Amino acid sequence: MTSSNPAEIGTGMYDVEAVRADFPILSRTMHDKPLAFLDSAASAQKPRQVIDAVSDVYEREYANVHRGLYQISEAVTARYEGTRDIIRDFIGAAHSHEIIFTRNATESINLIAYSFGRNFLKEGDEVVITELEHHANIVPWQMLRDEKGIVLKVAPITDDGELIMSAFEDLLGPKTKLVAVAQMSNVLGTILPIEDIIHRAHAVGAKVLIDGCQAVTHFPVDVQALGCDFYVFSGHKLYGPSGIGVLYGREELLNAMPPFMGGGDMISSVTFEKSTWAKLPHKFEAGTPAIAQAIGLGAAIEYVNGLGLDAIGAHEQDLLNYATQQLSSVDGLRIIGTAPNKASVISFMLDYAHPHDIATIIDRAGVAVRAGHHCAQPLMQRMDVPATTRASLGLYNNRADIDALVRALGEVQEFFG
Repeated sequence: MTSSNPAEIGTGMYDVEAVRADFPILSRTMHDKPLAFLDSAASAQKPRQVIDAVSDVYEREYANVHRGLYQISEAVTARYEGTRDIIRDFIGAAHSHEIIFTRNATESINLIAYSFGRNFLKEGDEVVITELEHHANIVPWQMLRDEKGIVLKVAPITDDGELIMSAFEDLLGPKTKLVAVAQMSNVLGTILPIEDIIHRAHAVGAKVLIDGCQAVTHFPVDVQALGCDFYVFSGHKLYGPSGIGVLYGREELLNAMPPFMGGGDMISSVTFEKSTWAKLPHKFEAGTPAIAQAIGLGAAIEYVNGLGLDAIGAHEQDLLNYATQQLSSVDGLRIIGTAPNKASVISFMLDYAHPHDIATIIDRAGVAVRAGHHCAQPLMQRMDVPATTRASLGLYNNRADIDALVRALGEVQEFFG
């Protein structure tokens, strides 16, 4: 997953306490206990550098972008478009105009379903997903199926949470037009063999969409090296603001796709008889965009780059190993998702308590986790559980957070006898 050695953690190469000092919310107490925030897979906390970048836009430099011929507008436009360059380098895209700003990864996937799917897929064409998918990578394809008559196929996973590659390959054929998969499961932490998936999909002529929401926060991504056709992620999981997401698409595909929405800034010309479209990326960015949020995302990526994704990944892997060991010692606890290639998510069940009860009780100890189906109800059905408690790790977590979780689970055990 990364090239760093987890054994190097603690030697001074990654100073997690210095990192934690950058996140103001981590100095809070909850119910008079130190906050142990273990829900970064849902939405990560924000460092001071991101908060300051967003605040600076509103305090000193706010104006609409692209449209003003005055200094403030030109300055904020340069910062806004500069984020596109930062993202291009971050994910290894060939061109900045292949980076489309959306509200979140959900909107990015819906854009692809609407603009690519409704115009390039026909009745009987097949879309392949997996049992690991988030609802955002299931529902848009069901809607397209119901509207266009496409066929939605689902590749199975093992009881450990690994994709069964032989079964996935059996689903591919001449009618497969799109493969849409998560690079990393938000529930199990499983990292899928994306390079192999892309290779096999392209071999039958299918395009490939990767949901990278979880992946980009934990290890480096290079979309050109992967060879994917589309890649999406959300800013709020990457230590940036909410309300900003990213769609990467190969230039020739984006040029062939019609706009997703109509309005200002996505046009070249408008008359009452017809309209023509702006060039990439603006063809897909109708209306006033999330200006401060985009700039905040740029600051978040620069922050992550400053720490280094290899170093972050090694720190998180060391912490995942520690958490797995500590949680395995808790009576009645069963980890859901034990694939050997996984990143920093642990979903679990307790024999004697529902996940909602667990999350409520341990909140009193200052421990924040997620409980429920995690927007993956089909995966819950596959794993034969109604819900799970999920502890997800970020670049600011430390062993004290894990120790707090284990102690709090002891309180759950005492409560339920």
